[in-house]
Amino acid sequence: MANLKEVRNRIASVQSTQQITKAMKMVSAAKLKRATNAIIALRPYATKLKEILGNLSASLEGSSSPFIQEREPNKVLIVTVSSNRGLAGAFNMNVIKAANNLIAEKYSEQLKNGNVSIISIGKKTQDFYEKRNYNVIGNNNEVYAALTFENVTKITDAIMAGFIKGEFDKVEVVYNRFKNAAVQFITTEQLLPLPKAEETKVESKTTNVDYILEPSQEEIVGQLIPKSVKIQLYKAVLDSHASEHGARMTSMDKATENAGELLKALKLSYNQARQAAITTELTEIVSGAAALNG
Repeated sequence: MANLKEVRNRIASVQSTQQITKAMKMVSAAKLKRATNAIIALRPYATKLKEILGNLSASLEGSSSPFIQEREPNKVLIVTVSSNRGLAGAFNMNVIKAANNLIAEKYSEQLKNGNVSIISIGKKTQDFYEKRNYNVIGNNNEVYAALTFENVTKITDAIMAGFIKGEFDKVEVVYNRFKNAAVQFITTEQLLPLPKAEETKVESKTTNVDYILEPSQEEIVGQLIPKSVKIQLYKAVLDSHASEHGARMTSMDKATENAGELLKALKLSYNQARQAAITTELTEIVSGAAALNG
């Protein structure tokens, strides 16, 4: 059995850790509220934009926009959205696992030929792929310092420019989609070329409707497609940001509970050790008194 000093030191250490986890939980809870408000406000806009684009492009055949042209995916870009910090449970590792599975299942040949590139938004995935000698493009970890549409758009502009130049034939993004503080879903979406709208839904909404468009339909679609790509990546980053704080809050809450259980066990051990020490001292006193009287 550990002596009293060792147990006291362990109790103090666990209590200090518990205070830290409590504080981190409260900080993440406050940040989660703001992050949740941001993604909830953006989702209806992103959904409506995609719906409008689908309605317009459904009847537009042979569009000249380079962002909807299907090409053989000889060169692939994977955008991984993670966080800059840990202590969020399996949040970052889930993104890494999903990206690795995507590469292994769909782009193994491209990987062998050295034609798989990575853009990481978040330090955790950036470090992971750099250590494994992947072709990691740029450093986008500072985007979380000021998470705005303009800052994320800079990344999207670089991706679209590379797609137009033929540096990438296909772009996919892997991120955590936020549902609530305890639940996040790993999501993989095709960013470029822009996925085609579902024909059934478009037909049901556009049947027997004749729109007069100003400017031309082609010009409207040409402006909406880049905007839709930017909104899609911005939504992925906001989803991931909210998911990060939800995962960290849940993780720190569980850590606080575990620290409480450990404190109970340590205090029990401390009381047992203290009782054993008292019993030993009493035994020595009684034995000494008996020896003097004898």
